[in-house]
Amino acid sequence: MVTAVRELPPESTQQAVGYPSLFLLVALGALVPVVPTGAIVSSAAVVAFHQSSPFSLLYVFLVAAAAALLGDTALYWLGQRGVHSRNGSRWLAALRSRVTPDRLAHAQERLDTHQVSVLVLSRLVPAGRIPVMLACLLAEMPLRRFVRGDAAACLAWAATYQLIGILGGSLFPDPWQGVVAAVGLTVLISAVPALWRRFRGTPREAPSGNEHP
Repeated sequence: MVTAVRELPPESTQQAVGYPSLFLLVALGALVPVVPTGAIVSSAAVVAFHQSSPFSLLYVFLVAAAAALLGDTALYWLGQRGVHSRNGSRWLAALRSRVTPDRLAHAQERLDTHQVSVLVLSRLVPAGRIPVMLACLLAEMPLRRFVRGDAAACLAWAATYQLIGILGGSLFPDPWQGVVAAVGLTVLISAVPALWRRFRGTPREAPSGNEHP
């Protein structure tokens, strides 16, 4: 990866290829929560920081936020089909399989207390998006209301990870150094919740009979 980033193509090529790639990767990462979208946005921000165009960072922010919103909306719509279907759906089952009963109960409690504002925080907390989205689905929150709350969440999320990229880009003279730093920081942030749960020794609850493995 370091070699690839060291040999960056010309700026015009970066923009022509980078923005569509950023959009596709972030949208895909919202649908399939295994793509490290935060690291992708931070890396794109590092590269944009070192470009001469004054609008590069703005474009990264807008593209990342729009792609995240589109991916979240599509995933929520697919999950709604499962909620309203007698047999469910594989998308709803996939969401359930990623959330333990205790985390779902906590998300439902926060949703009942704070309503849509929980959506904004859910994208900023590592591993917080899926439990809150599943809680919204089970509460049968209308798609339009979900999108309104998630739009603010995606804007805050894109701004946060772009700031991480700007920090990495400002600390190092070469883009590849900033990319490595930004990726390392985002990976560390995403690992904090799991490390904290392991440090506390919180037992993982076994799924009930209605949960998918």
